[in-house]
Formats: sequence, structure tokens, C-alpha cells
Amino acid sequence: MSGDGCVFADRSVTVLCCRFCQQVLSSRGMKAVLLADTDTDLYSTDIPPSGTIDFIGSCYFTEICKCKLKNIACLKCGNIVGYHVISPCKPCLLSCNNGHFWMFYSQAVFGINRLDSSGVNVLLWGNLPDLEENTDEDMSCISEEEYIR
Repeated sequence: MSGDGCVFADRSVTVLCCRFCQQVLSSRGMKAVLLADTDTDLYSTDIPPSGTIDFIGSCYFTEICKCKLKNIACLKCGNIVGYHVISPCKPCLLSCNNGHFWMFYSQAVFGINRLDSSGVNVLLWGNLPDLEENTDEDMSCISEEEYIR
């Protein structure tokens, strides 16, 4: 639920990989900025990654806002890679946001730009199907160079 005037269709879609073990965590990533602290760079996704991450620890609240969060960890290596916004606070919901509630720390993941079906151009969010999280194909063994091709 993005606020009026917020446009995310021209953002590139990224494949998110764990920095610790190179496991592909999501094929629907977007470079994002933390709403409560715009100096913090993150990645986000709109669909919960399937079979690559799991919750760890207890829920907590931030000092900056009242969003209820829970950490997520890579299932392959066990490192914390981000968090899920379990319950967003009203100010965050009303601000310009991309509607993504699965957040990944830029220190824990890296993003690789996805190419569109032509294999030449970077895929943009405006051209991405709504529900497309890839569960059929195991991309965990694909190197960055191979994925870009």
C-alpha cells in the first residue's frame, strides 16, 4: 500500500543473495530505504521467501517507531539477514512505502539485477508479475555472472 505520489514501477528487480553463503534468498528484491531512518539502506521484497529463510528469536519493536518486527535468518548458514514487519505502525503505513514487509540488511545480502525475458534489459518492478516468487527453479548454484547472462 504505497502512498499517493510514490512510484516504484521504475525500480530494478534484484535477486537477493546471502553475503555469508551466497544462497539465493529471493528473486523479487528491491533496493529500499528504511522509512524510520532514511540514512539506512536495505533491500526488501513483497512476497515471503519460500524455503530460504525462517524466523529467529522473539518479536521486538524499534526505538524509532512502533512497528512490530521479527528477525529472519538464512536457512543455509543460519546468519540473520533481515527482519519481517509483523505489524507496521500507522505512521509507517501512511508514509510513502513500497508495500514490502520483508526487509534485508545490505550488510547481510547483496543484490544482482534481474534481466527481463530478452536477457538484455534490467527487469523493472512495473513489468514484474504480481505473484511470481520462483519456487520451481533452484537458483542456489547459479553464480552472479551466470545469472546476469
